[in-house]
Amino acid sequence: MPHPGSHAHAGAHAFAAFHGREREGLVVLGRRSMLKAGVAGMAGLTLPALLRARAEAAAAGRASSRSKAVILLWMSGGPSHIDTWDVKPDAPAEVRGPFRSIPTKLPGVRLCEFLPKQAALMDKLTVIRSVDARRSNHEPTHVFQTGSLEADPRTNPLGDKYPAIGSVVARHRGPERRGMPPYVVLNMKDRSHVAWGGWLGREHDPFPGEKVGPLLGLPSGLTPERIAARRSLLEGLDRLRSDLDLSGSMLGLERFHAQAADMVTGARARDAFDLSREPESVLERYGEHEWCRQALLARRLVEAGVSFVTIDLSNHGASGTWDTHGDNIPPYGGIWNGLRPLLPVFDHLLTALVGDLEERGLLDDVLVLAMGEFGRTPRIGTQGSTDGRDHWPVVLSMTVAGGGFRHGQVIGATDRHGAEIKERPVTPGDIAATIYHHMGVPLDATYLDHQGRPRRIVEQGEPIRELVG
Repeated sequence: MPHPGSHAHAGAHAFAAFHGREREGLVVLGRRSMLKAGVAGMAGLTLPALLRARAEAAAAGRASSRSKAVILLWMSGGPSHIDTWDVKPDAPAEVRGPFRSIPTKLPGVRLCEFLPKQAALMDKLTVIRSVDARRSNHEPTHVFQTGSLEADPRTNPLGDKYPAIGSVVARHRGPERRGMPPYVVLNMKDRSHVAWGGWLGREHDPFPGEKVGPLLGLPSGLTPERIAARRSLLEGLDRLRSDLDLSGSMLGLERFHAQAADMVTGARARDAFDLSREPESVLERYGEHEWCRQALLARRLVEAGVSFVTIDLSNHGASGTWDTHGDNIPPYGGIWNGLRPLLPVFDHLLTALVGDLEERGLLDDVLVLAMGEFGRTPRIGTQGSTDGRDHWPVVLSMTVAGGGFRHGQVIGATDRHGAEIKERPVTPGDIAATIYHHMGVPLDATYLDHQGRPRRIVEQGEPIRELVG
C-alpha cells in the first residue's frame, strides 16, 4: 500500500551545493560570492568538489588502475522471494503460491517457472536466500541502498541523511573516466525510490538519467557556447586575484569547473546516452521494453566510465511495481496478475545484461545486483485479498552476477515456508561492504555527520565471504 514518504529532496539536483543565488555571511561582494555569481546561471554544473576528490584519491594512490562499476537493479516495492528465487514446491498451496518451480543448471536448485533464462544461467549467478530485511521499509527505501540500519526516515528523523552506497562510491572514486557523472539513476519514478547523498552533500546525489546526456539535452537556452562564455567569465574572475592565491587552489577550481562543463558539453557523456549508436542486433537482443532499454543504457554508461548505476525497476511513482498486495488493492495487483507479467521481462533483462557484459569482457569488472527492500508474506491472500502477499520485513532473496566473484551457488536458506532465516544471514552492511570491496573503497572510510562526528561507511558488515573468497 502507498505510504507517505520523505520527499525532502523534492526539486533538488546534484548541483545544488553551490547555492548560487544566496549571499553568504556578511553582505560583502567577496571572492566566493563573485565565483558563485559567475556560475549561478550554469544550472550548477558543479562537480568541482567531486572531481577534486577523485584527483586527490588518485594522488594518494587510492584510485584503481582498472575500471570498476556497479549496476543495481532496484526492484521497487519488494519482490516476493517465494515466487522468484526461494520457491517452496512442497509447501501447502497457500504458501507456495500459484507458480510452479523449474530445475536450474545447478543440481537441486529450483527457481520460479517464469525465470527460465536465469535457471539456464545459474552457473554465472549467485542467489542469496537469507538476506536479513528487518528494519527495512519502502517510500523511502534507504536501508539496503545505504547499508545502514538507521537509514529509515519513518523511524529515524535523520534517516535520510545516511549516504547512498552509490554516493560513497562517487565520493571515493568519482567517475572512471573524465567527462562522465559518477553515479546515475535511470527510470526514477519517484525520488523516494532511491537513496541520496545525505551527509556527503548534494554534490554526491545521483544524476537523474532522464536529465543528462542527449536524452536530456541542455537546459532550455543553455548552449555549449553560453557554457563556454560562463567559463570564460569565471576564469577572468579567477585571474583578477590569482596573485593572492598562494596555495594554487584557484587554479584547481578552474580545472575542476572545466571538467564539470566537459561532462555536459563533451562527446563522451552524450554518446553514452545515445542508444541509437548501438547496432540493431544489440537493440533486438535487449528488446523494446523500457526496463530492458534502461539495462542497455546502464551497460553503455559503465562502459563509458560511470561508476554506479541504479535502475528503478518500476512503472509508477507509488511504493513500487513489485509491491504485489493483491488484485483488489490497485495499482499493485496480486501474484498472478501483478507479479507474473513482470517476471519474464525481468528474466530477459537480467540475463541479456549479464550475457552482454560477458561478451564485451566487462563482467569481471561490473558487479550486478538485483533486489528490493524486503520479501513478501509466506501465506498468500493477505489484507482481504485472495491473490496478494503483504510486506515481509524479515527476509528477502536477491541475485548477484559479475564483479569477478565466485558464482554458480546459492547462499543461505529459509525455513520450509520461507518465513524465517534458517542459515547464513546476510545483512545490509554485508551487501554494502561487498560492493565497496569490489570498488576498492576502504571499508574503514568515514564521513562527517551534521555534528561533525565521523561515521563509518560500514557500521556493521563485512564482504560476503562466499562471493569474494
